[in-house]
Amino acid sequence: MAFGITREELNNWKEAVARGEIAFLTHYWLDLRFPDVKTVTKVGCRNLEVLSQWCTAHGLDPRYIHNRPPFPHYDLIGPKQKEILQKERLWDHLRRFKLL
Repeated sequence: MAFGITREELNNWKEAVARGEIAFLTHYWLDLRFPDVKTVTKVGCRNLEVLSQWCTAHGLDPRYIHNRPPFPHYDLIGPKQKEILQKERLWDHLRRFKLL
C-alpha cells in the first residue's frame, strides 16, 4: 500500500516516465514481506534499455525491473534506496521521508 504522496506528484512521475526520462517517486509503503521497510522509491522509465543501463550503472540487476507497461520501474528499498537517493542528490526525498 502506498501513501504520503499527492495525486500531482504521482501524475508528474507518470508523465516523466512516459516521456522516457528516468523519474523518481518515493512514498511510504507497507508490505508484510518487508516488515522493517517503511518507504520505497520507484525509479521509472518507459524506455527499458535506458532503465536497464541506469540499473547497471548503479550496481543493480536489471532482471528485477518491474516491466509493467506503461510504467516500468525498479523498486529501491532499504540501504540501497538511501545510497542511490544520495548519489542522485535527491535531498528532498531523503529529508521528507526521514531517510537521512
